[in-house]
Amino acid sequence: MRTSIYKFIEDPIAFKRKLVSWGQQFREITFLDSNSFSDEYSRFDCVLATDAFTSIKTDYDNAFDDLKQYQQTAKDWLFGYLAYDLKNDTEHLKSDNFDGLDFPDLFFFQPKKLFLLKEDQLEIQYLNMCDDEIEEDFENIINYKIETNVPADAVLIQQRISKQHYLDKVSKLLAHINQGDVYEVNFCMEFFAENANINPLEKFLKLNEISQAPFTVFFKNNKQFLLSASPERYIKKEGDILISQPIKGTSKRFLDPVEDELSKNNLAQDPKERAENIMITDLVRNDLSHTAQKASVIVKELCGIYSFLQVHQMISTITSKMDLKYAPVDALRTTFPMGSMTGAPKYAAMEIIEKLEETKRGLYSGAVGYFSPNGDFDFNVVIRSILYNQEKHYVSFSVGSAITSLSIPEKEYEECLLKAKAMHEVLQ
Repeated sequence: MRTSIYKFIEDPIAFKRKLVSWGQQFREITFLDSNSFSDEYSRFDCVLATDAFTSIKTDYDNAFDDLKQYQQTAKDWLFGYLAYDLKNDTEHLKSDNFDGLDFPDLFFFQPKKLFLLKEDQLEIQYLNMCDDEIEEDFENIINYKIETNVPADAVLIQQRISKQHYLDKVSKLLAHINQGDVYEVNFCMEFFAENANINPLEKFLKLNEISQAPFTVFFKNNKQFLLSASPERYIKKEGDILISQPIKGTSKRFLDPVEDELSKNNLAQDPKERAENIMITDLVRNDLSHTAQKASVIVKELCGIYSFLQVHQMISTITSKMDLKYAPVDALRTTFPMGSMTGAPKYAAMEIIEKLEETKRGLYSGAVGYFSPNGDFDFNVVIRSILYNQEKHYVSFSVGSAITSLSIPEKEYEECLLKAKAMHEVLQ
């Protein structure tokens, strides 16, 4: 059982920074920030869950069954992630590529302490065992002094795949597409740093400041960190409604308003970008149909254009009504990994990805989010993200783009560098 109390927050933006900073003292943290982005599906502006009472950590083997049991038994708030390689639980696939990060494939925890912020109203929910700490903790957060100008070592970022090697691999992907093996493949490459010592909170605050993405996450599990400026929702469950919002299609932002508007309009009309978005929308429709009531899968918006600080993006919204015979975790099992990070057909795309990519994706292109006590959930797509294993002193971020028959290898490479820009800037 939880004790709930409400507080008025005078300056929500300053409070959010204090909240995530205060949370650093705990072994487990999930901090979610919408950065004031609001649509009809938004529930909170910011959430902090911290200090695990119970948790689950596992590799991909039977992972979804284990999560289902955990969620149905706990019937409480659960926060955590699904790594990309959970594909090996649902399909006859494997992951043998290099992994410098060594994160578990699945990790969720039941927080003792939970903060839910909407505009200037804060709800604090503590498990009864520690509810006598609410007032003292709130005072400590309000009075928290954030360290600024934290000294940091230089981080030497290396590129796992050279430009020429990348162009060669995209040519191989185009050959697969021309042979009819696949229509579209999301191909990714890693940037990394070894012997790296970074301050994860300081890097996160900087990344969030320059990106202000709607599905931003700071995640910590002891010595393992995710700093994510994701613009993309993977899937949300609200009652019996599922909402998926894949992103496919990217263009640059410009300081000049005229040039910026032109970039936005060009994205909206680009046949290649529209084709890749429509392919993935179709794949998501098919994924949602596995748990849907008959004739309930609807494309609510096709190829909508949304602007973020770093880029313009093309986003579609697909919804369905879940058949009541399915549990919440079944909706994740039948849609994961998200189509925007695989390609179409999904199985063939994942097989080719494994052969041509040189790094195990791990948490990159997985999902972070939460279950509420009634079984609703909301998960992002882990992109535009920095991953850090403090114990191994290894920093990693990956970027990718969708390869279709209309792809020009040089332009795909440029798109990857555009997506990598914010992470590069933060780590310098």
